[in-house]
Order: sequence, then structure tokens, then C-alpha cells
Amino acid sequence: MDEERALYIVRAGEAGAIERVLRDYSDKHRATFKFESTDEDKRKKLCEGIFKVLVKDVPTTCQVSCLEVLRILSRDKKILVPVTTKENMQILLRLAKLTESDESLEKVSEFPVIVESLKCLCNIVFNSQMAQQLSLELNLAAKLCNLLRKCKDRKFINDIKCFDLRLLFVLSLLHTDIRSQLRYELQGLPLLTQILESAFSIKWTDEYESAIDHNGPPLSPQETDCAIEALKALFNVTVDSWKVHKESDSHQFRVMAAVLRHCLLIVGPTEDKTEELHSNAVNLLSNVPVSCLDVLICPLTHEETTQEATTLDELPSDQTAEKETVLKNSTMVYNGMNMEAIHVLLNFMEKRIDKGSSYREGLTPVLSLLTECSRAHRNIRKYLKDQVLPPLRDVTNRPEVGSTVRNKLVRLMTHVDLGVKQIAAEFLFVLCKERVDSLLKYTGYGNAAGLLAARGLLAGGRGDNWYSEDEDTDTEEYKNAKPKEELLKPMGLKPDGTITPLEEALNQYSVIEETSSDTD
Repeated sequence: MDEERALYIVRAGEAGAIERVLRDYSDKHRATFKFESTDEDKRKKLCEGIFKVLVKDVPTTCQVSCLEVLRILSRDKKILVPVTTKENMQILLRLAKLTESDESLEKVSEFPVIVESLKCLCNIVFNSQMAQQLSLELNLAAKLCNLLRKCKDRKFINDIKCFDLRLLFVLSLLHTDIRSQLRYELQGLPLLTQILESAFSIKWTDEYESAIDHNGPPLSPQETDCAIEALKALFNVTVDSWKVHKESDSHQFRVMAAVLRHCLLIVGPTEDKTEELHSNAVNLLSNVPVSCLDVLICPLTHEETTQEATTLDELPSDQTAEKETVLKNSTMVYNGMNMEAIHVLLNFMEKRIDKGSSYREGLTPVLSLLTECSRAHRNIRKYLKDQVLPPLRDVTNRPEVGSTVRNKLVRLMTHVDLGVKQIAAEFLFVLCKERVDSLLKYTGYGNAAGLLAARGLLAGGRGDNWYSEDEDTDTEEYKNAKPKEELLKPMGLKPDGTITPLEEALNQYSVIEETSSDTD
């Protein structure tokens, strides 16, 4: 009945009546996502009637009401086949200012029309294969980038940027060809990085360092949403960027990594929005070539180094809270390097572990990122080793028992999800410089057996990667409780990793027993 009444007014009424009836329809069905199949034909005709109104010279408020209803109806995939035509797509592109002209965005009254047109296009392109093909034919990606360039530095039109970026994300998600076009032809990587810089209001202090105001206000909801959409679009653009082939590529990825470092050190309007923002930043960092991730850490300035050394001594003994703050900040410094971003990633990882669900989607990206950073960058590995695997003093409890980060990661080494337990074990193995004896010290033989068997290291040894030699970190507690080396090797295993015959293993065991009894 609603569709029938609205269709009658749209066909025969004047602009004011059309606006009123469509506003009522929009208010009633704003939260409708499932539609009755019996009214499918009426909804198709209503869509067609709305497009006929949109080509007329009607007031802006009437256009907005038409587009709001069209957005609601476009949630139904069944009605989009006859509605999605090249002519109708061009109507929406014109209303969204998606043209290749240099026309600027000056009329504030038109902004609601632009936003609603972009919302309609997001739904239609996502739900209709015909619309996806027409997007390629109409070169929609280039038009979206052109619109972004018009508004990238203008904060008061965040809604336009947000839905432009969302549509760009949808297009690059559905078409791999558009990813390549965005990356090379349309220079999408620097453009989207500049959008992030604008959303975060970044002020550069060095080539790859930005000023961080820890006492500054959080991002606004609009800025946060805009940044999240830009991060998602950038992820699609860079999804195949495993290697850097040109110096210009290396520079651009380092700039993007520096922006992402800034992203990790700021907060959104709510805790959930902050987590979503950081989650998308982690996903994008996974696409950055590992050689460019060194910008996640930066040397302390002379002033910071001096303050680090003197602040604690200067504070009066009764200022406990201030001292705790200084001590907390000092845990983010290692070997003269600022480790704030790595500390945030480590906390993010622990929060995802504590959630106890969706490990593959939520935990493996950050674990994989920390693993690759540790493997490629010595300072990052040493800092993470210091935080995750501090000198072992508790030698009475099993490695998986407890609430430390090490205990949580060791428990993941026997998780039912193969991918989760592999990346957790790999992370700890890299922190141990791929040395079997060091890994066993922190995890125990049973927890590490899966990784060692997969790598052919059950008999001991180390992995293929080279790491610098560090000093002995064994504590007195561990040295006293450390078992004999022979007990770490499974019975019946030769030095080359092959299994010995059972009779030979039993004879070897008998010799050990006799030797032990003689020395008692």
C-alpha cells in the first residue's frame, strides 16, 4: 500500500507533494532491509518514477527525498535489474558531481544531494553486476578520484569524502583491474595517503616523523569514519605490494607507514571506534613492504633523551602517579628508539587474544605483522623479546599457565585452528632468534613440538634466518631448574632428526640407566 500511494503521487503530483509522500515513506522504511516479494513490481515502478523526477528541475529538498527512498529500495537486489541502466547511472553521477570537469564544490545547499547520490551508488554498485560493468564503462574510479581531489583539504565536507571513499573501496573490492588503475594510472596511493593526512591533521617534523599531541582531543566521529574508509580503500590498492621495485615506491610506502604510525598513536571518539581504526591500520601495514616498516620506530630527540634520564630523579617521592606515568613511558623506549607504535601493536594483539574468538580474522594480521617486523628489524625484535619473553624467573608453573603475554601466546600454540597456532608459534620462534633451545626454554617441548616437527627441528638446532648473537639471558632460577640436555631430546631420535629403531633406542636407554646408577 505504501508503494502504491507513493507511486501515484510521484507520477501525478507536484514537487511539494512528492517530497512529502517520499519523506513519509523514508521515515517508515528507514530500517527496512527485507522486502515483501508481493510488492516487487510496485517497487520497480517506484524506482523508475523517481528517476523521472530526478531529471526534472525540482527543489533540492525534493531531490534529497527522492534519493533517500531510492537508497532504501536499492537494498533489494531483485528490483535493480530493470532499474540499473546507463542512463540512470549517469543521472546519479551528475547529481553526485562525479564529472571530469573542474567545477568546484561551492554550493553548500547541494552537499546533501551529493551525499545521498553517493549512498545510492554504493548500494547499487554493490548489489548489481550490471552496475559494476557500467562503472567500468563510465570510468567511475577516475571520477571518484577527481571528486576527492576537489575536497581533500576541506574538513566541512567529510560526508562527501566518506562516501566517495566507500564507493572507491567497493569498486576496488569487486574489480581487480580497478586496483591496478588506482595504483598507477590515477595515483591513488599518494591521493589516499593525503586524505589520511588531512583527516589526522598531521604536522611533519621530519621526512617520516609527525608531531604527536598525546593530550590533544580525540578524532571527531566524521574524521574517524573518513579515515577508516580511506584505510580500507588503501588496503585494496596495495594488496599486491609485496616488493618495492622503484625508489619512488619505497618513499611513498614509507610516507604511508609514517601516517599509519600516527594513526596508531591517536584515539577515536569511542573505544570501539579506536579499535576499528587501529584494526584497519594493522591490516594496511601488512601490505607495506617490510623494508619500509622501520619508520614505525624513530630515534629519541636530544630533549627526549635528557628528559627520560632526569624526570624520575626530579619528581618528589610523594608524586606516585607522576612517577608511574614516567615509568610507563619509559617502557616504550628501547636502545634510544621510540617504541610507542610497537607498544600499541603489542597491546592491540593482547586485547584480541583476550577476546577469545575470531582469532583468524582479528588476531592473525597483527601477529603476522609483528613477526615480520621482528624478523627484519633488530631493534623491534629485541624490544618485543623484552616485553613478551622477559628473563624467566617463574620455573615452577607450566609455560601455558598464567596471565602474562607469554602464557597467552603459548596457549595459542596448541589452538584448534591450524593457522592461529602456526603464526603464534612462529612469532615466539622469531623472538627466540629461531633457536630451538631458547624456544623450548620459554614454551616447553610439548607446546613447541608442532612447529619443530614442521621445520624438521625436533632434534634441536635453529632456523634458516641469521640473527645477531646476544648475551646469555638465563636467570639463576632457570639455571637451577634447567633439565639435562639429553632429556629434551625425544627417545629414539637421531641427531639428523630421523627415528632410530626401537631396539637401538631401548639399548641406549639401558646404558643411560646403568650410568646413572653407578654415579649415585
